[in-house]
Amino acid sequence: MTTQEHAVLTLDGAVGEGGGQILRTALALSLATGTPFRLERIRAKRRPAGLLRQHLTALNAAVAVGDAEVAGAQIGSATIMFTPRAVRPGTYRFAVGTAGSTTLVLQTVLPALMTAAGPSELVLEGGTHNPFAPPYDFLTRAFLPLVQRMGPRFEATLERPGFYPAGGGKFQLRIDPVPRLTPLTLLERGATRGRRAMALIANLDGQIGQRELDVVQHKLGWPAEAMELRIVSGTPGPGNVLLIEIESEQVTEVFTGFGERGVRAEAVADRVIDEVRRYLVTDAPVGSYLADQLLLPLALAGGGVFRTQGLSRHTTTNIDVIRRFLDVPIVTESEGRDRVLVRVGQD
Repeated sequence: MTTQEHAVLTLDGAVGEGGGQILRTALALSLATGTPFRLERIRAKRRPAGLLRQHLTALNAAVAVGDAEVAGAQIGSATIMFTPRAVRPGTYRFAVGTAGSTTLVLQTVLPALMTAAGPSELVLEGGTHNPFAPPYDFLTRAFLPLVQRMGPRFEATLERPGFYPAGGGKFQLRIDPVPRLTPLTLLERGATRGRRAMALIANLDGQIGQRELDVVQHKLGWPAEAMELRIVSGTPGPGNVLLIEIESEQVTEVFTGFGERGVRAEAVADRVIDEVRRYLVTDAPVGSYLADQLLLPLALAGGGVFRTQGLSRHTTTNIDVIRRFLDVPIVTESEGRDRVLVRVGQD
């Protein structure tokens, strides 16, 4: 079916969590399916509402990759009309221009490029470590390895990190696609293979990161060799990120905390440790953020099943948007406290 034969979907950007995820998921699915859509009341539950720079960058990226027609592509716009023509693999550079998230821009075009007619090379510039988005490390350690099990291959290189609010980061991603994604089953975590904590520090006192790592080592009881302090140079602004990684046989999860002005290093560490403990206390392999990311590739594959922690409003909103574009069943079953089974493509 050609794009011209698809009926135009009308979506309400104020439903569910009412943020930018509705736009990104709609753009990704529009590219992958050829379905045009109109999105109204964009980011109606955010202040300011409408398109911000990172959302406009994602929209323009989708226009380039999908050779699309678009109306409403400007900062502050509350309504857009998007009509893709054909997915065009190739070499692209997308620059947010602020600390807005590069990984969220990638999230918009990646699904279509994973099944495109040829490989692609992407260069993304802006924020790579942003408290309002999955950081680069989550992308490369947790998400992409799982998607690789579905067929495509990726090669990512971080040239320099970009921290909120200054940005200035840059990374490259090569995508070797497959004609069709294969379903993924992820029900068990498996034995723990590794665990580590890393504190990134840019243009700040390294003692901040060391204090974070001291808290992690003390409260989680991990050995000193699992702690790493990394001083980052070449970034335009200050930054502090604490990353805690749990590598299991079937999945790697990455938990992130961001330093903030006026917030003690110990408090930053405590927040991440709480997330890690909630994950470890259940046997669900998929954390809540990773669950949100996996839904779209599984839906495009037409099948899959995974066990996760409780579903966020972000995730349930994502499910609603996917259902508008794809006739693929998505069923969620509670298995008790903090454990949910998600079945895609299985009645």
